[in-house]
Amino acid sequence: MAFSNSTTTRLLSTISHTMSSGNAPLQLFTTGTPNGFKVSTFLEELKEAYGLQYEAVKIDLSKNTQKEPWFIKMNPNGRIPTLVDRSRNNFVVFESAAILLYLQQHYDKENKFALDPATDPDDYSEMLQWIFFVHGGIGPMQGQAHHFHNYAPEQIPYAKNRYTEETKRLYGVLENRLQDRDYLAGPGRGRFTIAELNAVPWVRRHQFANIPSLDPWPRVKAWVERVHARSAFQAGLRVPA
Repeated sequence: MAFSNSTTTRLLSTISHTMSSGNAPLQLFTTGTPNGFKVSTFLEELKEAYGLQYEAVKIDLSKNTQKEPWFIKMNPNGRIPTLVDRSRNNFVVFESAAILLYLQQHYDKENKFALDPATDPDDYSEMLQWIFFVHGGIGPMQGQAHHFHNYAPEQIPYAKNRYTEETKRLYGVLENRLQDRDYLAGPGRGRFTIAELNAVPWVRRHQFANIPSLDPWPRVKAWVERVHARSAFQAGLRVPA
């Protein structure tokens, strides 16, 4: 996308003002969607654990704010969430799973929310595998189920069935993983990591995919409830206000 010099100047001015206003080191451009909640819940966990401060900027998807030129300059994909790290020269991160990994790398110095790749390389790899499983599987499939059941301008039964059934299959993969485990990654029964924060914001919205209950997957249901009970997770679900 090419802009004239005057347009570029205005865009850079808008972005600079947006990034510089406020005192918090981190600025999150988001709204109340599963992908947005992935990051807001982790920021609240970091806030509770370390006192990390951030500012949330609500993006109005109904007005296509995320497609405006100033936003595209930050995130060429025109999607939320997008993170700006003011403390690191306004470094921008987009894609929800990438933001989780970035925040963990730079702001979770005690590895409270991840496995250590140096001391626990296999467990760390498993954590990554489950993050990417959700990012490439549950997110896209359940997202399409949400769309065709709730927002599509025409009723397409094949699409509804195809994406809902695939979402159910992926819940079954989680159910198998959680046999004799409380969390997706880590030794023994596992421990709470960003793998949970990458997944639960999607699974908790199962009803939007025409899946009325998690009862067919009792371990998944208990896992979602376990994560949902965390105070920081609850706080993250209220972002942006």
